[in-house]
Amino acid sequence: MAGMSVEPYREITFDKDGDGAAGQREALSALAAQGVTDLVMFAHGWNNTPSVANRLYAAFFAPFPQVLRPGTRVGYVGVVWPSIMFSDEPIPDFEAVAAAHPGKEPVVERLAVLLRDQPDDEAAFTEFGDLLRELTDTGSASAGFAGDPGAPEVPDFLLGDPVAVCAMFAEGLEEAAGPGTVPTPREAFGGRLGRYWKGAREALRQATYYTMKRRAGTVGERGLGPLLGALARSSPGLRIHLVGHSMGARLVAYALRGLPAGAENVKSVTLLQGAFSHYAFAASLPHEPGKGGALRDLQGRVDGPVIACYSRHDTALGVIYPLASRLARDADSLLGSDKRWWAIGHDGIQAVRGTVALTLTAALNGGMPASGCVSVDAAEVVGEHSDICHPELARVVARAGRIGR
Repeated sequence: MAGMSVEPYREITFDKDGDGAAGQREALSALAAQGVTDLVMFAHGWNNTPSVANRLYAAFFAPFPQVLRPGTRVGYVGVVWPSIMFSDEPIPDFEAVAAAHPGKEPVVERLAVLLRDQPDDEAAFTEFGDLLRELTDTGSASAGFAGDPGAPEVPDFLLGDPVAVCAMFAEGLEEAAGPGTVPTPREAFGGRLGRYWKGAREALRQATYYTMKRRAGTVGERGLGPLLGALARSSPGLRIHLVGHSMGARLVAYALRGLPAGAENVKSVTLLQGAFSHYAFAASLPHEPGKGGALRDLQGRVDGPVIACYSRHDTALGVIYPLASRLARDADSLLGSDKRWWAIGHDGIQAVRGTVALTLTAALNGGMPASGCVSVDAAEVVGEHSDICHPELARVVARAGRIGR
């Protein structure tokens, strides 16, 4: 592929339901027939075009030829799936929102009108709530796997009274901004409900986040997992190393749910700033002992380690992710230090017995376990959520897969 930093490189694509293009398994098996022994497969996170994902892959893969063990024959795969940038801008990107919800363009257009006009009318908020539910297919069969404990719960904000929900969001945003925040003229002099439209904008952003969260799990379990199972049958000697960033980390982790029994070709999983629960692999939740994580014990399907790289500098996961996750349980306060809502990219894998915690330096200097869960503090190189293109992180992937120097 033009502009790619490594060869051989292949791209595989999935739609929102996890359906892949024809011939993808055959194209990857052909690499094995040409002598490739290991495939590094990377799934992007919040992007909105394949070209953005392609640039990310070129940058991340660039250091690999220098960090691999001599004589190792490695191929590279970029996983492209329909996602959207999880923007923290105050005004939604309606074009991107529409692209992320195919067939819902009229819904998005009406949402845009309401957020532009901001009617001081409870009926407008009721309509806004109805539109959010239509946008996210809330209550429909397509909202998730029926009876599936791994599907994300429908957040209470999509089901509650729209005025109360938007008020809660507005108050949460004001709390996060701190004292002394100056309201806009419209907020200061508008009607009784005017300031709640700021919360409505946040509700739309969180609804889109919910769509992406659900979609990443679907693509992983229904798309990538079965593809890996097919590769295990057609090319049993081909070793797979999964890498995912942000929501892409959720995607590759959920691929373990879709990996058929007996498939042993996944040799490592590296999660870079993963945007899913740090309790995902736990057999028992600390705050709910009778319940396990959505991916409980699935690290056992990996013939090697599951590495979670995290950074305290990642404010997207330190603030935005807990806000979105806590709303699934209608928390009284939107902010705070309740660890139930933290992401795996914020503090690593939690509540899994035997998890090894390492600094990045230790991980790169002989401390990488050959199996089990490993949390690696990557704060010395990861300065924010998307800051993942570093030779040190390429070395983590190579060492996890036992293909590094």
